[in-house]
Amino acid sequence: MRTGRVTRRGASGLGVALGAVALAAASLVAPGAAGAADRAGAGEAAEARGGAAAEAGGAGAAGYRGGSPRWDLKPTGTDARFRGLAAVSRSTAWAAGSKGTVLRTADGGAHWRNVSPPGAAGLEFRDVEAFDGRRAVALAIGEGEASRLYRTTDGGKTWTEAFRNAEPKAFYDCMTFFDRRHGLAMSDPVDGTYRILSTADGGRSWKVLPATGMPAAQEGESAFAASGQCLVSAGPRDVWLATGGAARARVLHSADRGLTWTAADAPIPAGDPARGVFGLAFRDRTHGLAVGGDYRAGEASPRAAAATRDGGRTWRPAARPVPAYRSGVAWLPYSRTTALAVGPTGTDLTTDAGRSWRTVDDGSYDTVDCAPDLGCWAAGEKGRVARLERP
Repeated sequence: MRTGRVTRRGASGLGVALGAVALAAASLVAPGAAGAADRAGAGEAAEARGGAAAEAGGAGAAGYRGGSPRWDLKPTGTDARFRGLAAVSRSTAWAAGSKGTVLRTADGGAHWRNVSPPGAAGLEFRDVEAFDGRRAVALAIGEGEASRLYRTTDGGKTWTEAFRNAEPKAFYDCMTFFDRRHGLAMSDPVDGTYRILSTADGGRSWKVLPATGMPAAQEGESAFAASGQCLVSAGPRDVWLATGGAARARVLHSADRGLTWTAADAPIPAGDPARGVFGLAFRDRTHGLAVGGDYRAGEASPRAAAATRDGGRTWRPAARPVPAYRSGVAWLPYSRTTALAVGPTGTDLTTDAGRSWRTVDDGSYDTVDCAPDLGCWAAGEKGRVARLERP
């Protein structure tokens, strides 16, 4: 589903403290590394975990204890809206957005290279998954042939169009990778069920999976292409799909890389095409967070955050939820309890695994992602990209 909101608030996010992160970083533990480490693949993940653990035990954790981290805007030189984001490390990140724009930095955001695929100016990129600074897959959304997948292996110097949708009813929203080779992309329902693409060669080729293992979609149900987080994975086989726009918001789960799925209701506002679950994050195959609400400016979004401790079979609403619509969410690496949620009116922090949230920044962001070396990035409207900075 293409989200159509236009936001104007949130330009004052510079320098606002994320104070409670200091407490969480003091208890960093290596077993919690899922997200970006999974995306890196087994060999690189092990290396990333080792480096991140060393930093967490030394200068990294000490730096967080010594003061309050903050979002630091990194000028990109464009006014594109970035809803796709891949944090490889504190130095390397990819951002994908409107006007066919894909950017990459290799120096912590000091400089951004425009690596947009040729001829893509009319496309809307809403997701990007990166294995490192050279290899990435970008998803363009839209009806029919507007939905495409591009792949690069040389840092964006060249791109290969790996998939172009030929089904007029399909509208692809998000993608995720389990490792360097295996990944999925998902479309809004086609003939009553969500359509899933699968790759086993790092995004070189894609095939549509059988729909026999997919539960029927609700009337009016779809996913939101708002942050690249409506389809997320943890570990080698588990994947979750967020929905909205129907009578009930749901989260679908597959434990076999998208072949069979089960659906669970999520206690997040629904009952309207603008409401539902917009972003998911899992730190392992059992512990997950969901955020969403009503994306229309000025509309209330009560109960817009929930958490699961059983792999998505059941969801519990936050006792103190995010105060407004949020589209992106990410666990801090090596923490079992700390995560960030972002949206057009601010950033919220939880230090108790999603039971309660508090606003720590009023800047406008659509998506957030963290790398194994504690490099957390956020991106959004008007070319906004920021990195979480230690004091």
